[in-house]
Amino acid sequence: MFNFRLPNANIKAVAFFVLVMLGCWTGGGILHADNGVQTNATLLPAASSPTNNLMGSRHLQPNDVLEVMVYQEPDLATKVTLDDRGMVALPLIGPVKLAGLTLEQATAKIRDLYDKDYLVNPKVTIQVDQMAVLRFTVLGQVQRPGSYEFPPNESLNLLEGLAMAGGYTRLAAPSKVTLQRNVSGELKVFHLDADAMARDKNNKPFQLLPDDTVTVEERVF
Repeated sequence: MFNFRLPNANIKAVAFFVLVMLGCWTGGGILHADNGVQTNATLLPAASSPTNNLMGSRHLQPNDVLEVMVYQEPDLATKVTLDDRGMVALPLIGPVKLAGLTLEQATAKIRDLYDKDYLVNPKVTIQVDQMAVLRFTVLGQVQRPGSYEFPPNESLNLLEGLAMAGGYTRLAAPSKVTLQRNVSGELKVFHLDADAMARDKNNKPFQLLPDDTVTVEERVF
């Protein structure tokens, strides 16, 4: 029988070639090479859960509760709550601002931070354990003054918010509505004409934001 043997150097070259081809074919992650180049960085999608599905395109808010996991790194798994500045503290990384980001954006940001200084090709997933309850308040001449929740994953305008409070009393002045809003730590007051918004279908109603306080003034006889 014909006996064919490759020199040892050729065997090593062929073995290396096969391993490289297998890595490319399977899409497996490849570690940092000696020249510092990284390829095939992996980002897992946000974990699927009923709460995650409700998030849709909603941006993360203060008081949202998140579970952050890194594949094969159990010591980095943590449950965190966004503080009033939208910040969380993560193992190794420290404080990170996530408020205003979607789940996908937050996942990418955390992955990049771990990848930058600590891990090679980290696989990060985020699950929303509990969404913050977003509220607004309606006071003054409405049927049911009080605090109301935003519908999950939906926007809300002034007219819809007033309707949730039962509409106007007979003493209400719909043209004299004030709205108080905290903007970057500064309280701002908006003077709105809800009556004009309701009559003019081409006039886009004023959009409510979490923690807004709406007051319907009393009309003058």
